[in-house]
Parts: sequence; structure tokens; C-alpha cells
Amino acid sequence: MDPEVRARLLGLKLHALVREHFGDMEPEAQAGLSVGAASSHGDTAWVLIEEHTERGLGVALAWASKRAVSTVHVLAADHTATLARRATQFVTDVKVWKVDGIAITPAAPESLLPEPTPSSDHLAFVDTIRQSGADVVVEHGVVTGEVVGLEVCRVVDDPVTGAHRLEVGVGEHDREAFAMMHGDTPTTASLKRIVDVVARHRAEGADPHPLNRLGAERALRARVIANPGLVGARELHAVASPTPRPNLKDPIPCVAVGITNEGAPMVAVFSTGIDLDVVPFAADARVFHESTIGKDCELVVVVPARDASPVTVRMADLLRRPARIVGL
Repeated sequence: MDPEVRARLLGLKLHALVREHFGDMEPEAQAGLSVGAASSHGDTAWVLIEEHTERGLGVALAWASKRAVSTVHVLAADHTATLARRATQFVTDVKVWKVDGIAITPAAPESLLPEPTPSSDHLAFVDTIRQSGADVVVEHGVVTGEVVGLEVCRVVDDPVTGAHRLEVGVGEHDREAFAMMHGDTPTTASLKRIVDVVARHRAEGADPHPLNRLGAERALRARVIANPGLVGARELHAVASPTPRPNLKDPIPCVAVGITNEGAPMVAVFSTGIDLDVVPFAADARVFHESTIGKDCELVVVVPARDASPVTVRMADLLRRPARIVGL
């Protein structure tokens, strides 16, 4: 659909929902957004999220924060429980509504599920990953090996036999192709060769290559973990995000936890590009990990210096508990 036509249709849909459920009023400001549409009247704003709904809260708050509004109504068809949970972390009065056709109902916050732990059979591959030169990363029960933030291997269960094995490659399709071409090569030797190739391409100053375009936020995490003093930490290690990442290609913020130079617990969230939802995501990550590292932990959002935008700082200032933005 033509973007302008789509924007007009979403604007009409939002206006119809507002008129039906909040009273007949003409919007004083309205706009098409990357995820949907928005309008405001007086001290109230309404934002309809139609795309990437689980990461739409930041877009809604970024638009609303430019206007003198005290209440923001967020309307979406799915992931509303996640949006409602993340909304509780902000001083702005955010009300999340689940849209079903022309009906809307209040959305209740959904608690974060505990992170599953990997089986002992999967953890048995940790030494092999380390011996190859890759970093062991365990997220949501999955054991992987990364080189400067890029996944190069993963422990999986055979769907037919149930056997546990370490697959080598960048992404599922690459792992399948690698197994077909090098199935008779010992896993340790195969992995070491891949690690050496990926490390060369992901070294600072390396020429542009597909292997250094993926996972820029994870490369940033690896850089800071190697030198935690960059963000005022004594030590940091990679941990899971609040929810599993869907794939290797889409940029999703990643997380590390550790200890500040003063000895306090820290949650660090890493992102690249102008990500309007990084602050809600980071606040969610703090909630996810504070049960294990401590309630009074410092939250740091780490981005490349060019991406430390005023809107990101403004979003951090809206949190009930402050966050620090660090541009590197």
C-alpha cells in the first residue's frame, strides 16, 4: 500500500476509535508514525500502534513528549500486556488498550517469565566453545558462542533423534549449509576456523563485510565487556534480554550486568541507530534482572556517540527511576 494512503487510513481508524470511546473531538495535532498514527487534544494524546507493536511504546512516548500532554492512550491489537508492563516504568500517565475490531478493553501488565536454564547436556559444550576462541553466551536457556558479538555456533537438539550437538555457522541456514559441507570435519577444528575468519572481519578498522554488518549492538556490548571502564563499571558480563530475540538479522538491544566502580549493581543495555524504544526496553531489562543482582541497580543505556540523541535523553528523563545515557 502507498505509504501516504496507509497513513491516512490509520489516521481515520484512530480518529474513529477515539470518537467511539473517548468522545467526539477534533484533534489539535495529528501525525502518521512509523508504527501507526497519533493525535492529541488538550492534555491527552492517543497513539495507534499497528506495526512492531511490542516495541511501539517508545515511539508513542517520543511523540507525546513533544506536546504538553499529561495522559497518553496507547491502542494496539497485540502485545498489549508487554506494553502495559513497560508503561508502568514511566512518570507519564500511560493507559494501554487492546483493540479488537472497533472495541477496546484496558490491558493489564504481564509479568516477565523467569529465564529458563540450559540443560547439563547443553552446558557440556561450553569448554569446546571456549577452546575455539569464542565467547560463551547463554540466553533464555540457549548456549551459543559469539565472536565480537556475532553468533558463530549454537547447541541444539536433533529434531529426530533428540541428540545434543554443537552446530557451527552464523544463523540457522548457515549452520545447516556448514553441516552439509563439513559434516566429516571435527567440530572443534571447524569452529576454530570460523572463529578466526569472523574475528578478522569484526576487528576494529576492518573493511566493510556482511560479517561486520550484523549484530552491531552486540559488537558494542563485546567492546564494553572487554573494557567496562568505558561505562563506569568494574566488570560486566552478557546476559539475556527481557524476551528472546527473534533472529540474528533484526537489530534488537542486548544486555549486560555487572558492578559499578563504586560497587553497586549495574544493568547496561546496548543499542545502535536511533532506536526510540531503547529506553522502555532498558527499563524492562532492569526489572528482569534486578531480582538476581539487586533492586537499587544503576541503569545505563549505551549507544554510539552519534546515536545519543536528544529524544533518547528525553525518554530517559521520563523514567520513574533514572537511567544514564552513554555515547561511545
